Amino acid sequence: MATMFNKGILGTKVGMTRIFHEDGRELPCTLVEAGPCVVTQVKTQATDGYDAIQIAFGTRKEKRTTKPMKGHFANAKTDPKRFLREVRLSGEYVESAPAVGESVTCEIFEEGDFIDVVATMKGRGYTGVVKRHNFSTLKESHGAHFFTRHAGSIGSRKPQHTLPGTRMAGQHGNTRVTTQNLKIARIDAEKNLLYIHGSVPGPNGGLVAIRSAKKKSK
Repeated sequence: MATMFNKGILGTKVGMTRIFHEDGRELPCTLVEAGPCVVTQVKTQATDGYDAIQIAFGTRKEKRTTKPMKGHFANAKTDPKRFLREVRLSGEYVESAPAVGESVTCEIFEEGDFIDVVATMKGRGYTGVVKRHNFSTLKESHGAHFFTRHAGSIGSRKPQHTLPGTRMAGQHGNTRVTTQNLKIARIDAEKNLLYIHGSVPGPNGGLVAIRSAKKKSK
């Protein structure tokens, strides 16, 4: 069974900042410029077998857009967009889903809502096991020499090969990551900004998909 997220929006990561509570407590937050997104398609149980809306975000040059996609955006009466994503719907959200051509803004969320953030993490290149898998290092004394950041044993005499899945050095980062159960600390609807408590994966300016939390409610 597919997971229902009910609310979702696309945006770009702006950077880190902090806000203060009335009692003086500091709260580290990530700024995300969320939306506005245009609804380019509405999917229903009758036509597609599930309920969802397709939202578009970001600008794209018309000369870089294929003819089929130009027609797709023309149906929504909007300019070509760079990113397209689907948001699954269920329950009351199916009946209140926006129509094709309408906008989705950050006001669909409220302060205190828990969300999941999906983004592509920064690429770290080819890294060792200490950075990639959080291995401990050897002591830098008593004859360790230059083996302090080595992985150690990767197998025994039997079986006479390295087992699949052994944690070793390799490509790290540049993968899709979902950070769950982050809390919205503040919303600036005029500037389309969400203040999300905690860190969000990806570089500044990178695409971020925000959806209602899968495991936690308000």
